[in-house]
Amino acid sequence: MRVESHTAGSDPITVAVVGCGQRGTHYSVYALNEPTKCKVVAIAEPRPQTRKNFARTHSVDGSLVFQTWQDLHKASADTIKTIGKRLADAVLVTVQDSMHLEVVLAFAEQGYHILCEKPMSTNLEDCLKMDNAIKKSGVIFGMGHVLRYSPYNQEVAEVIRSGALGELINVVHIEPVGYYHFAHSYVRGSWSKEAESCFSLMTKSCHDIDILCHYIADAAPSRVSSFGSLKHFRKEAKPKEAGAAKRCLDCSYESQCAYSAKKIYLDSLSPLVHGGWPSSTIVDGVPDIENVTAALHNSRYGECVYELDNDVCDNQIVNLEFSNGVTASFTMIAHTSLICERQTRLHFSHGEIVGDMSTFTVTNFRTGEKKLHTPSLEGGGHGGGDLGLIRSFVEAVRTGRQEVLGTDISQILRSHLTVFAAEASRLEGRVVDCAEFEKAARERIGV
Repeated sequence: MRVESHTAGSDPITVAVVGCGQRGTHYSVYALNEPTKCKVVAIAEPRPQTRKNFARTHSVDGSLVFQTWQDLHKASADTIKTIGKRLADAVLVTVQDSMHLEVVLAFAEQGYHILCEKPMSTNLEDCLKMDNAIKKSGVIFGMGHVLRYSPYNQEVAEVIRSGALGELINVVHIEPVGYYHFAHSYVRGSWSKEAESCFSLMTKSCHDIDILCHYIADAAPSRVSSFGSLKHFRKEAKPKEAGAAKRCLDCSYESQCAYSAKKIYLDSLSPLVHGGWPSSTIVDGVPDIENVTAALHNSRYGECVYELDNDVCDNQIVNLEFSNGVTASFTMIAHTSLICERQTRLHFSHGEIVGDMSTFTVTNFRTGEKKLHTPSLEGGGHGGGDLGLIRSFVEAVRTGRQEVLGTDISQILRSHLTVFAAEASRLEGRVVDCAEFEKAARERIGV
């Protein structure tokens, strides 16, 4: 087996990718665009065609291509034991959410620096265990809260920190998930059932609670309340014209349905260019007409959105009070034409910022000046946030400085705890004290 040595001098940071799906692919593009800074040297992926394609794209040696993360971990343990070196400098953990804890703990114990896709985990106790393990290992740790790393949010944060608009008083933030995005991911997809994944405020919107914590960086959430429900994607909302049809390809009402699988996955395919989200995510290999059609006949992605067993909220609001008195409100809503194009208003004592994740306008009440900011749009998803995160992580590993990431495991845990507290509020119908909530959780598991 060929083993990559630990980074020295100007050598690129080497990474092993655990999970070669959408998120693993997005982060790993950096290695293709900046080969002198980052190189993928090992992968673990259970799907044969996805594994083959990823290995070929990154020219990964066949001896370092594994079917499971356990195989990769064992190979790493063998090389550490025999020659005293890990397979790579860092591991990208981009597997299903429920697997994050076991993968992170296993590779942290071996001394790998880790970039983990959000969320930390799907339950509160596991997040606390991960926090404890990362602190014990002392490795560099990054979390897939990519919104922090987009040029847009970095520029917004600069205005906040400058004090030019006075004291921040209130933030209003909305995430329009998108009607077909929600149907794909949270009705038909991997995040549709809380028991198999987690509640939607965590799986979709921990990004947003984190960006609020980032904006209000000099304080911690102190109290939270929340309301929400699964309002639409239920059998009771099924159009009568659809009758007893269980699959879109068998439904006479399909052409009139906003959530038609044929419209979402087949009609969006170009006859000239294969690929594109979301069609690319429902097949193993090339998302051509034949493969996608087969998926619609045989998989959950072809089923009627009103006949499935999904149970996560399609709308939710969260109200936050921070320790410095700043208040914030957040809304997650499925039924929008915009796809994850967040809208934000930040209100200060002497001005305001109004933005849409692409541009933002700053109004200074003292001077009367109103200025439009148009941050540079880099490549990659989330307005350049994906690129910004992996670039920052690689630099943090190269320099051995956690602060390059602008956050650490304690802050990452805090925003996750806030999400769990908000969901507790929704379920229990009460205002939750964040400090008491964390204390009780730690007492339960003894950390």
